[in-house]
Amino acid sequence: MTQPIELSPRFPDAAPFLGRFLPRAKAAFWGLSASFCDLHAFLRHLFDTQWYGYLHATLDGQDAFVLIFEGRAVAAASGQNTADAALADLLNLFLAGAPLGAYVLERDIAHALSGVGSRAWKFNLTEDFTGLHVDATGASFYVSGAVLARLPVRLPYEGAFPAPLRPNTLILPKSLAGWAHQNYVLTLRGKDSLNPITTIHQQFRQQFGHGATAVLRAIAEGLTPAEYSLRSDAALHELEAVMSELVKGGFVRARS
Repeated sequence: MTQPIELSPRFPDAAPFLGRFLPRAKAAFWGLSASFCDLHAFLRHLFDTQWYGYLHATLDGQDAFVLIFEGRAVAAASGQNTADAALADLLNLFLAGAPLGAYVLERDIAHALSGVGSRAWKFNLTEDFTGLHVDATGASFYVSGAVLARLPVRLPYEGAFPAPLRPNTLILPKSLAGWAHQNYVLTLRGKDSLNPITTIHQQFRQQFGHGATAVLRAIAEGLTPAEYSLRSDAALHELEAVMSELVKGGFVRARS
């Protein structure tokens, strides 16, 4: 039987649970700054390369942590927030001048961490449990019921952070990605693009592909890009490019 890997915490005194349970790992990128790095382009690079790891930004005593799984932000925490709002906190810190570090994790370690939120749950470990289990002896990283690694970070009580089978992608809030939360409607040209009997239907599919067609259908159903992103697990930066083309091509318009 393989012995669990012994990990060391990078931020053992961090207030957010996610930060506290992040292990020391090799820095893939260090000291990234808004003065020379476009964070959205960087996140797109992580997505394109199916990257696993975590991001950390700190400025004036404020910290934000974001877990990346398959190149997608799936968990985040800061001093005040978790999830989507904490992802926004990291972006705001970065834009305010905080240096950004990106640290590589193995896929299974990242998966086990993906369920860490604002509280630990009472949970009976099952034979196929994946996630983090913590008690007075430390934290154990489980994947499919097996202990993959241990971390000497404790809680005064026993609790678990179950990981989802497929972690959901975090979405930036409206204040930072207003276009994604905007309601759109199809124009006549957009409606024709979804009608198989029209000439423009085939032209649209050839030019934009299946992905853009799926976005058009979602808009026809009344979904915002953010809602479609959550439902389809599509990366928001990819949808931004698609929406830009659809608006520019006269297929959709913002609902007034």
